[in-house]
Amino acid sequence: MLDIAERGASLDPIETASQSDLAALQLERMRWSLTHAYENVKFYKDSFDEAGVHPDDLQDLSDLAKFPFTTKQDLRDHYPFGMFAVPREEICRIHASSGTTGKPTVVGYTKKDIETWASVVARSIRAAGGKAGDKVHIAYGYGLFTGGLGAHYGAEAAGCTVIPMSGGMTERQVRLIEDFKPEIIMVTPSYMLSILDEYRKEGLDPRKSSIKIGIFGAEPWTNSMREEIEQAFDMHAVDIYGLSEVMGPGVAQECVETKDGLHIWEDHFYPEIIDPVTGDVLPDGSEGELVFTTLTKEGLPIIRYRTRDLTRLLPGTARKMRRMEKITGRSDDMMIVRGVNVFPTQIEEQMLRCEGLSPHYQIELRREGRMDKLMVNVEATEAAQNEAERKASAKELAVHVKNNIGISVGVDVGLPNSIERSQGKAKRVVDLRPKEE
Repeated sequence: MLDIAERGASLDPIETASQSDLAALQLERMRWSLTHAYENVKFYKDSFDEAGVHPDDLQDLSDLAKFPFTTKQDLRDHYPFGMFAVPREEICRIHASSGTTGKPTVVGYTKKDIETWASVVARSIRAAGGKAGDKVHIAYGYGLFTGGLGAHYGAEAAGCTVIPMSGGMTERQVRLIEDFKPEIIMVTPSYMLSILDEYRKEGLDPRKSSIKIGIFGAEPWTNSMREEIEQAFDMHAVDIYGLSEVMGPGVAQECVETKDGLHIWEDHFYPEIIDPVTGDVLPDGSEGELVFTTLTKEGLPIIRYRTRDLTRLLPGTARKMRRMEKITGRSDDMMIVRGVNVFPTQIEEQMLRCEGLSPHYQIELRREGRMDKLMVNVEATEAAQNEAERKASAKELAVHVKNNIGISVGVDVGLPNSIERSQGKAKRVVDLRPKEE
């Protein structure tokens, strides 16, 4: 594992600025962003007018609470380019979501936006322990998904050598890691587990790989999974956060020296925590839904975007800017099973306590009669795959879930490689319940 002290990455001046200096910069930039959105995006002019607010009403950062929220549906309603705040000719790149649940959300970037994005990803790589000259193996998907190109431009801005592998072709991923010997990998945590499986399949020792830093994002993952990956590869595993509507990866980053939550780059993205039901702003330290306002984005400014991610805001540690806890789940991913709120990460945490189970799993929700039933499909490890051991592991997991989450679940422990592998974001929940009429 790398010596953190040897890396001693230099910080951007804003990372060590006083709270008063940061707040003054945020207020100046927030006034600009509100005005830019109001004057150039019909949606924002109409929503501000309907709410009876004007950009001039922002006299203090707390005044942001007077302004209306933006949701994913708002972006879908103005598909494809209705939320752009500059002439389309000034947009130099377009990204979009997959659109698997409806119209995709489309985001546009000016040349300056791309430069800003690269700079915050570069800052994130340095916070993760990376330095100029490191080789970065990027296994996020390239294309309309923001992960691959966001990581790519950021790594170049950090002075790194980029290996633009993209996702898939797991056997080739391992071959190139062994041949090119990158110090850093950027990938989803679930796909890193697939790479780990391939190492073991090929009889290679992952602890002897060149990788010293893993920068993992695009999906929630637990500290238990962090420990498993770090032990398997003898590396540091840190979290990166972002979403395309706000920018892409690089909105917040976990620092390698503390690994105690993700520092938000607050000079570009202003965070709030709200009650997901009432919309009221909650004080720092309270758990709720994360909301972001962009402060410098030209192409598609976002005002009070409801991310649906659940977390808390905490004081800075390794950096002066505030931290967000690792995402515990999403308000729209939450499963309500017989009156109990359940998140996939809670199931995962209990699963990783069972020595006979691998970290590959999928949750199915079914309805039997009037009752919902949650089934956890998970794989046995290579060392515990006979029928008796699989039954024992299934019983152990069911007991852990019952005792720690408070619900009864079914558990099916399959043979190794029985769960379909993710090459990007893992699909953790399959809802097979009949749709309400």
